Amino acid sequence: MPKKIITVRNLVKHYGTFEAVKGISFDVFEGEIFGLLGPNGAGKSTTLEIIETLRTKTGGEVTVDGLDLDKQPDDIKKIIGVQLQTSGYYPALKLTELIALFSGLYNTPADPQGMLRLVNLTLTAEEAEKLHEPGLDKKEKRRLLDKDKSKAKFKELSGGQKQRFSIATTLINKPKIIFLDEPTTGLDPQARRNLWDLIRDIRSKGTTVIITTHYMDEAEQLCDRIAIMDEGRIISIDSPDKMIDDLVNTGFERPKQVKSANLEDVFIHLTGKQMRED
Repeated sequence: MPKKIITVRNLVKHYGTFEAVKGISFDVFEGEIFGLLGPNGAGKSTTLEIIETLRTKTGGEVTVDGLDLDKQPDDIKKIIGVQLQTSGYYPALKLTELIALFSGLYNTPADPQGMLRLVNLTLTAEEAEKLHEPGLDKKEKRRLLDKDKSKAKFKELSGGQKQRFSIATTLINKPKIIFLDEPTTGLDPQARRNLWDLIRDIRSKGTTVIITTHYMDEAEQLCDRIAIMDEGRIISIDSPDKMIDDLVNTGFERPKQVKSANLEDVFIHLTGKQMRED
């Protein structure tokens, strides 16, 4: 049985007379990608902000890796990484300078080049060596130069690159759990797929990932389990496959025939995904 790394019991949050979260309970297991889904106003962001120690709760119990939220919030902060929808960075600083800044804030040593390499924003050792090979094809040389963003300023990055850099900053303190709040909102299909690959890679290294998203295909592709919230309550929690199978077993049928590919697949196939700037 996998270890429970987050336990939430009877969590309640009130804003005056408004009940944003109405006594929800759920577990997150170590090493999984767990999705929290729901329409705007469902209470999912409030729930995550409470677990992240960013917002106080009205009632209930929250435990993160054996740490009690009420008694050990500072200890919880040391083992989590939080990537918000909008993150403020000094736009004129280089990426390496920003990582050095965050390293100082975390009081944790970090290798800026290594952190950028984790999120595919600089060259691997093999690519750096290849860049200096005599007779290197001009197109390949340009691709490698474009990939290396280590000397770039944050304001010079594309949307997808900014999201990947934001995730890099959440990994500086080597967290056991990272929280990603709608990380692919506004990205084109190529950038979304590249970010999916990055999230899977982070999980493969043993980090637990909690994600919110409004993209159902994203949740289906990435998440081991999802909890669907509505009006402050969890109305279903299971794996995406199990939820889909349960719906089909009710006799539900889509009005349009499901094809083996969709328009996003066509777009990726025609425009190419590998090593494209995002």
